[in-house]
Amino acid sequence: MQLGAGLPIGDIGTAPGVIRDFAQAAESLGYEYLLAPDHVLGRNPNTPLIHSDSTGVPVEHAQRVGSTSVAWHDPFVMFGFLAGCTQKIGFATGVLILPQRQAALVAKQAACLDVLCGGRFRLGVGVGWNEVEFVGLNENFHNRGKRSEEQVRVMQALWAQDHVTFTGEFHRIDDAGINPRPASGRIPVWFGGHAEATFRRTAQYGDGFMPLDYPPGDAALAAFDKLRRMVREAGRKPEDVGIEIRMSPGAGGPQDWRREITFWKQAGVTHVSASTTYVSDHHRRIDGRTLAEHVAALTRFREAVADLL
Repeated sequence: MQLGAGLPIGDIGTAPGVIRDFAQAAESLGYEYLLAPDHVLGRNPNTPLIHSDSTGVPVEHAQRVGSTSVAWHDPFVMFGFLAGCTQKIGFATGVLILPQRQAALVAKQAACLDVLCGGRFRLGVGVGWNEVEFVGLNENFHNRGKRSEEQVRVMQALWAQDHVTFTGEFHRIDDAGINPRPASGRIPVWFGGHAEATFRRTAQYGDGFMPLDYPPGDAALAAFDKLRRMVREAGRKPEDVGIEIRMSPGAGGPQDWRREITFWKQAGVTHVSASTTYVSDHHRRIDGRTLAEHVAALTRFREAVADLL
């Protein structure tokens, strides 16, 4: 089981020195990869969200829309920088919102990063939820899932072959390719999400599954069993498809972390990301906001679980 750390950019800041120091600290502690999310645009947090009701009258409403109140570095740019500041720690997107971007461009960016970091990169992808970003990037929000599936096929072909001819519903490539390509001819693609289509895409094309919703328990075990069944039905081996979950150093203490790590390991989880900032029904952020406090939390967490990995 690999142990990674989420990059707490929203707390520690975006300056190169603090990001470098966090990455080097995580590497020295024995963390095996860094996980970073992706957002291009955020709405103005001071502007009310307005929509029209059934009578056409504009009304303010609550909606899950990301804002500019939190900073997000572009993961390709940030990991390219960190590749020169670290020696062996890996990098993973958790997740890149693939249908906001051109498939060939992502394939090129991922390949260049993979070459520059010596094969330490893993590409987690998702379909996104923030329509504001899709509008601003001139991409269709409503067919994003279907497009993302074809995008993965395009990228995998571009990584594997010098020249590609591809005609799909959304993409056409006429005997063209990218250079450089990853030395292995592939970059691991992990799918994030919980929809039925995410299970199917992971089973058919994915190297791993990155769900967030499941706390340790029967629902998680059922989801993992479902994924493994679908992987076998796709003619692949379940052991070739990894599973990544997140844990919270801000929730509970050493004995709680040990029990949870034990559960996930017995469930066949291959990657655990320690997130000091992620919040959900079962995730809690740490109290601190400084680099030192985040590193201290990672130190306590790894010391508590290291012998169980």
